[in-house]
Amino acid sequence: MKNYEVVVLGGGPGGYVAAIWAAKLGKKVALIEARELGGTCLNRGCIPSKTLLRHAEVIENIEKAKSWGIETGPITFSLSKMLARKDAVIQQLRNGISYLLKQGNIEVFNGLGEVRADQSISIQLADKEEIIQGKNIILATGSRPIVPPVAGIEDASYFTSDTIFDIEKIPDSMVIVGGGIIGVELACIFASLNVPVSIVEMSGRIVPSEEPEASKALAKALKKKGISVLTSTKVASIEQQENRQLVHVETDNGKKEVLKTEAILMAVGRAPNTSAFVDLNLKMNGRFVIVDDRMVTSNPAIYAIGDVIGGWQLAHAASAEGLIAASNAAGEKQTINYAVVPRCVYTSPEIASVGMTEEEAKQQGIDYKVVRVDHAGNGKALAQDEKEGFTKLIAGTKYGEILGVLMVGPHVTEMIAEPSAFIHLEGTVDELASMIHAHPTVSESLYEAAASWLGQGVHH
Repeated sequence: MKNYEVVVLGGGPGGYVAAIWAAKLGKKVALIEARELGGTCLNRGCIPSKTLLRHAEVIENIEKAKSWGIETGPITFSLSKMLARKDAVIQQLRNGISYLLKQGNIEVFNGLGEVRADQSISIQLADKEEIIQGKNIILATGSRPIVPPVAGIEDASYFTSDTIFDIEKIPDSMVIVGGGIIGVELACIFASLNVPVSIVEMSGRIVPSEEPEASKALAKALKKKGISVLTSTKVASIEQQENRQLVHVETDNGKKEVLKTEAILMAVGRAPNTSAFVDLNLKMNGRFVIVDDRMVTSNPAIYAIGDVIGGWQLAHAASAEGLIAASNAAGEKQTINYAVVPRCVYTSPEIASVGMTEEEAKQQGIDYKVVRVDHAGNGKALAQDEKEGFTKLIAGTKYGEILGVLMVGPHVTEMIAEPSAFIHLEGTVDELASMIHAHPTVSESLYEAAASWLGQGVHH
């Protein structure tokens, strides 16, 4: 039986990062992945969606350019070419991960791993079963899309975020069940391909994990794109009719409606993959594995990271946790700090936030002041014809310490790095206001928010 100092279960953004780091710290490492390296993020999530959202942005800009005096003929798109480009991007990144694992002399097992009670791991390879032993084990098994038990679902034909990126033709209509981050990003992609899209969301607003004003701005933009947004609405049942599916929905106040559609996308959330380690009997919090700030589970030799422990369920959070888990598995002492985890939604407009929300500042009893600067007065946003966004800054009144920033608008998922750095370095509004920002840029709105927070707002 092969023995390893660290065995990582799962080759997604948490697992492969943990494996590479443990190897860099001089450990003998094995990585087990049942599917493709890169996990959901690379193969069925962040990367394919961002590639196709880029296509959506270009289609939208071509439409917009008509009002700027730039005319093209009618737009045509080839779904097969778009998907081929997405596949090429994925392949290139997958090769990159493979290369890094080889460099670290990490043994990669392509099969389904199962951890037994004695902490040996059986791996179901294509042609045989192999059993290995790990001194420390890092669980990075990720999550899978939830399919809700809706009446009629067993006869329905539906996509999940796992299968949607292999769709063979552009459907003539689509109902998306779930208005969270995954649902709204996919709504933008299909709306740009001229598909009539309806989003059905149970809670009172779309992207309920974000601040209310971000939800509001996005809902307005989605409606402008012709996307129908039904909030406080749940799916009662799905019914089949010749070549149509009927989605019966009901609002909180009992109003019923029937949505006729060809395609249905289930995007109601994700469930952790825990079946590979049930024998360990780890302490759980509902469906999620409980860990401490060193990523250690109730068993001191077992670590867990990423979607399987809940939290934000973001790739970059999993990677950060992977580094911590690998350090500790290799004998160092490291703890995780979640204060600066940026959250991004790549719709158009984009939403990005970092640090505290107003709600959290209230709950913690911190005295704070909020300033919001609309992009309607921003030179770059006007020149770009993308003026519907805003920048919101939350800072503590005692020291002027920046607590949180929310941005809505073009490229804010890139710009959130600046406020993240300020929060990471415990920066203040004074420091932000005295830093010279380039003009004209959309990121100037941060400087203006800081200046206005201090009561010295001078606009260009």
